[in-house]
Amino acid sequence: MSDMELVKKMLRAVLQSSKHGVAMARLQGDYRALTAEVIPYRQFGHANLESFLRSIPGVVRLERSSAGEVTCFAGVCEETAHIAQLVARQKNVKKTGCSKLLNFQMRAKSSSLFSHNGNTRTDKRKAPVKGILFDQFNIESVKPVSLSLWVFVRACGGGVRFSNNNLIIPCDFQILFLLGLPIPSLYLNSWFLLYSINFKCDVISSAQQKPVNRADVEVVQGRIKQLLQKYCSGVWLSKIPQLYRDMFQEELHMHKEVETWTHVCTVEKPGSNNIVDRLVYPVLEPLDFTLPETPKAHPPLLITPPSTPPSHQLLTPEIKQKLRQLLNKYSHGLWAHALPQLFQEAFGCVFPQYVLEDLSLLADTCMVEYPMQDNRKRAILYALPCQVQAQPRPRPQPLVMPCTGNHVPPLIIPTTEFLSVLVMEVSSTDNIVLRFVGEVYSKALEVLEEAMLQFYSTVGAGLCLLSPKIGQLVAVAIEEDAVLRAQVHHVTEDNVKVYCVDHGFFEVVSRKKILQLRDQFLTIPFQATTCQLAGNLHERLVTDAVVLKSLDSLAVGRTLLAEIVEREDTPLIVLYDTSQNEDVNVNAVCLKALQDKSMENPLQVNSVYTNVFVTNVCSDGSIYCQLPSRGQAKLKDIMDKIEAHFISQLTWELLVSKPFCGKVCLAKHKGKWARAEIINLHGSQVLDILFLDLGLPASLEVSELREIPPIYLKELITIPPQAIKCILEELNADGSVWPPEAVLWLRETVLNKVPISIYWCLCPQDLQSSVNHQLASCPFWQRDVYFSEIARVSEPILPEAGDSSYTSPAQLNALTLPPPLDLPLVGQNVDVFVSVACHPGHFVLQPWQDLYKLVVLMGEMILFYNKQEVIQINIQKNNVYAAKIDNNWHRVLVKGVLTNELVSVYELDYGKYELINYSQLQPLIDEFRQLPFQGISAQLAGVKQGVWGEEASMVFRNHVEKKPLVAQIESVEEGECPWERKISVYLVDTTQEDNDIWIHNIMVEFLDEINRDA
Repeated sequence: MSDMELVKKMLRAVLQSSKHGVAMARLQGDYRALTAEVIPYRQFGHANLESFLRSIPGVVRLERSSAGEVTCFAGVCEETAHIAQLVARQKNVKKTGCSKLLNFQMRAKSSSLFSHNGNTRTDKRKAPVKGILFDQFNIESVKPVSLSLWVFVRACGGGVRFSNNNLIIPCDFQILFLLGLPIPSLYLNSWFLLYSINFKCDVISSAQQKPVNRADVEVVQGRIKQLLQKYCSGVWLSKIPQLYRDMFQEELHMHKEVETWTHVCTVEKPGSNNIVDRLVYPVLEPLDFTLPETPKAHPPLLITPPSTPPSHQLLTPEIKQKLRQLLNKYSHGLWAHALPQLFQEAFGCVFPQYVLEDLSLLADTCMVEYPMQDNRKRAILYALPCQVQAQPRPRPQPLVMPCTGNHVPPLIIPTTEFLSVLVMEVSSTDNIVLRFVGEVYSKALEVLEEAMLQFYSTVGAGLCLLSPKIGQLVAVAIEEDAVLRAQVHHVTEDNVKVYCVDHGFFEVVSRKKILQLRDQFLTIPFQATTCQLAGNLHERLVTDAVVLKSLDSLAVGRTLLAEIVEREDTPLIVLYDTSQNEDVNVNAVCLKALQDKSMENPLQVNSVYTNVFVTNVCSDGSIYCQLPSRGQAKLKDIMDKIEAHFISQLTWELLVSKPFCGKVCLAKHKGKWARAEIINLHGSQVLDILFLDLGLPASLEVSELREIPPIYLKELITIPPQAIKCILEELNADGSVWPPEAVLWLRETVLNKVPISIYWCLCPQDLQSSVNHQLASCPFWQRDVYFSEIARVSEPILPEAGDSSYTSPAQLNALTLPPPLDLPLVGQNVDVFVSVACHPGHFVLQPWQDLYKLVVLMGEMILFYNKQEVIQINIQKNNVYAAKIDNNWHRVLVKGVLTNELVSVYELDYGKYELINYSQLQPLIDEFRQLPFQGISAQLAGVKQGVWGEEASMVFRNHVEKKPLVAQIESVEEGECPWERKISVYLVDTTQEDNDIWIHNIMVEFLDEINRDA
């Protein structure tokens, strides 16, 4: 199904849910509530939503009231006439949050194919499942339905029932189901939880029909207290029936009454936006509910959950509006705990603390998501789709004038984050003309231009245009072997100035070379498009001669990699040159070209420098220093002015909302603002920076960054980084990692101390009092001795005879392991991502739905460990640690300790083996042991397991590695530890429109072909 068809069907589903229509102002919000995305009208070449809706009259019918408000109604066609009749019979308009039910017959069919289930990246159709058992109802084959609904039914456990061949589903999914559309996977998690506590079963069991006596209620309440003592940090209300069943081997028939037992538990209620499930906690103090002897004198108090705020504690409209502005600025979400600081700095007011304790108060203002379900204090807030719109960026004048009489499809920006582009013209950093490289872009243009050349060289040779008009589309014979599409911009007596719409340049040609452009050559969009360079360059330095000279030499006429920072009509991009050994950030290089070389420190050999400050000591012993210089003095003066600027003025407009690598901004170091460059991004919330004038790396949240005030921008950018990297003579010969004691000693000796003197030399000198000499003579400098101790403690220590209190390290480690990952039952399907694929006998899967939780967890680990001092630990085999690998922190299992300071580790969330230095290991604290390890070892079902050759392994990897697939569980082999579990699965590639690719069939065919050739 094409993107346009999918959008049409989703729009139809939204509109048919209300017989009174949907106001256009509310349409985007309702569409996003259903699909987790906004209506992408710009993608289809429309400037606004109304224009797009009017282009599809078969889907949307617009009516304007006398007050000028536009209301959208569903257009009726043959395909959906029966649904329109169903909606017309509804008594009330469906409202968000209510839980209505639809009862319909499931009829047996000969087919059990399932329609595709869309997700945020690709549309993945689910693999077929035969012989599904719905509780006590066995359907050998069912009519085609979305597998999202099947997953939904299974996930709800006892929340959905079949009775007399009838299935009861919530009203929110009625229209989607009838249209054969997928349930958006982004909302499945929260909707599973919400509906599983709201479903009404049409058949009540005999046990539930019996009257419940008080003794039974007290028993259940006592058990609920026991359960909450085990889950003292909170548990989802929808999970309580399953946990109750597991703990007491009985069904919980009164789970709907749990939230009313305020003496047993505290319930945090979500808002009406259906995003946050209810959380249940044990009461803080035991409450005595014994009635007093004189009730008239002491009437009983109404007990309410502590999380429910008093009626007077309501958010003011001003606070709500400011919150909307913040969330509109941070379009990728904002951590709730950052609100007090942001409100103080951006608006100069206090954010109410009680709101952070009960985020349900924000139900009508934003969406709330708890990525770590066991930690209700960590929540991400998202703007509602129909709130404050972002201010549009200034854009350059379009080079193509409006065309009259010709219809040319609009150029659609590729959906990938990184794409190849050919840079053709640069007039400023705000006006870069480029062309996308790809199958439907540059290759399609090559085919078109070859057809034009052949046509105008033969039958079209005489189609000269005698009277070209300004704005007219024409064909231009630029050379003998090239005929291009162009637009007339200026006409003289003999010549015509044209703009080549596919190549982005102007050309003055003779009138004789102007030809009529036939409609057959207007089938693809004009390929030349304009972009803006992201970063500080698009503010005051767009036409700086030095910047343009650097940009011209680095980019023009070359194919580069472009990262799209902001996807609008004129995209905001970062360019990378990937032709060298290391990627070159073109934006950053252009920015550095503005630096004043006279402010650098021209170091000389055999020279002494005094009043030097050491700002950072790295793990390899290298140090960063600040030397007295003209640049240092000017930097201090400007930073003092910036400090005063932030104190005296509100900084709303200086919040960094779209970070990217190479961007120079401001971040706080020890309470003062300092220049920082973004060097790495970890998801949308966490990033790594380098303090340019300190040589100090750090990890921060996006909300902690600020833009450089425009009035100081040019001055500040011209100052080169004031931190100089140095190494200590005779101590950094091999560049290896230093022992932690040596790094700590050096930091305590020189870091942030009184000014010291340094001596730049090529040859060793007699400097007995130097730091170098003192460190070299320290006993802990012998790294081999230190590491031998590490190696010894890695060997298991056997208990002495009679020592009954001995607990092995593995046993101690197992006490704090996270719970095992929940897997579907045998025969069920699950969306997965294949992170590692060696061969069909061994590959590693990750559950697709929980990948965002892993991203959040790793971001939290980066923030925690990058701010901590390195802790000396005893590395033990088969223990779990945190390890720094490629600038990320991973949860790893130590597989072995080598004698060359290297440790072999296994990434428990990704399934990769790595060799790292022992200094990169740190203890894995309990907070990061809550999420189950996400890597699942697996083997392919449906093939005969054995020794796999390199050729077969390569074929398998090409089909599955780094790809989202559907896995059907064939068997599960449990292990003593979570990482020892192994499953056997069928893998299915469902990315194609109408064809499921079963991977085991490919491998069987390949092996048969190999055997035949042998």
